Order: sequence, then C-alpha cells, then structure tokens
Amino acid sequence: MTDITLQEALTVLDAAHQAAVETGTAMNIAVVDAGGNLKAFKRMDGAWLGSIDIAIKKARTARFFDMESGAIGELSQPGGSLYNIEVSNGGLISFPGGIPLVGPAGVVGAVGVSGSTVENDQVVAQAGVAGLALQPV
Repeated sequence: MTDITLQEALTVLDAAHQAAVETGTAMNIAVVDAGGNLKAFKRMDGAWLGSIDIAIKKARTARFFDMESGAIGELSQPGGSLYNIEVSNGGLISFPGGIPLVGPAGVVGAVGVSGSTVENDQVVAQAGVAGLALQPV
C-alpha cells in the first residue's frame, strides 16, 4: 500500500488553507495516511474547537470507505443500506468535507475539513485534493 508523504500532506493542507482564506472561513484541516492515521493537521486561528475531531473523522471516514464522507451520508439515511454506520469505527462523520486522496498506485490517504457550512467544508477539501493534483475516488 502506498502512503501519502509528509510533503504531499503539507501540500494538501496549504491548498486547503488558501481556499479557506479565500472563502473567509476559519477551518480545521486534517490529512490521514493510507491506514487512516493522522499525518498532518492545521487549525486556523479562530476555528471551532469542536471541529477538530470532526475534520479528523471526516478524513478517516473517507479513507475507511474510499468514498467521500457526503456519499456515506446519502447511504446512511433511515432505510438506507448503511443506516447507522456513523456509530461504527469509533465514530464516523457522514456529511460532506472528507475526500479520499488517490495516487497512481491507489488511495494514499484522505483530507477532512470542518469549520463552516458543509458546502464550504467540501469546497475547501476539494481545493486540498486539487492542490496535490490527485483525483477523488
């Protein structure tokens, strides 16, 4: 299994941070490696304390299932095939803002962002992916 390097993780953080600045939001941004372990983290000044854990869990959710955290949310609604999945794995986050990071050899990690609306979280996470020139799953 190929893993995201520290330099790549920092590149994701920097690109996401820039997008957060451009949207005028204070974000918590997490990058996890291929094993779902925290690789790099940035908490912008004024970012909500409660969003630290959410950003990390969004990244872990995206990596554990190799799909965007928002897609997990769609499948986990009452009556859905993954209903209540958010209570597994020590707690998952099933709304937008977590995106897997895919390199030439497969998934290398994931980015998770929290601190604003889920729409802004998703935009900032997408900027992190784009900054590394990797494609989401």
